[in-house]
Amino acid sequence: MPLPAQKFREMVFQMLYADDFSQGEEADVVELLMHELKVTKKAAREAHAKVVAIREKLSEIDDRIRPASTEYQFERISRVEKNVLRLGIYELCYDDSLPPKVAISEAIRLCRKFGTPESAQFVNAILDVIYKGFPCPSKSDSEPVNL
Repeated sequence: MPLPAQKFREMVFQMLYADDFSQGEEADVVELLMHELKVTKKAAREAHAKVVAIREKLSEIDDRIRPASTEYQFERISRVEKNVLRLGIYELCYDDSLPPKVAISEAIRLCRKFGTPESAQFVNAILDVIYKGFPCPSKSDSEPVNL
């Protein structure tokens, strides 16, 4: 049975968040998530592949967050919000499989689950600014993610 997209996205977020604290071994992270989330090794590896793709675009993604965040300096944004934004921006700008409004909606859902209602409003505002004001490169111009 395939993993639901929401659970997969939560796993990607958790890997991004964990990666922010330490650069652990891939095998350790995959093993931990397989055990905690009760997912297959294949699903955990696919999630890790998406994390690697996000990390490859990290400087571009963070450069989109900085000008869009007018109330907080980038360094003051919480790790939960920052990693939800990174995943949301990646899906908004570099992932052809998801409509932009779904990417934004899913980022808000993640923030409500792992953050606070206020952080969900903050993430919504930032993603809205990026979606409307800072055009993403054409998704077809970016390299596809092979999961």
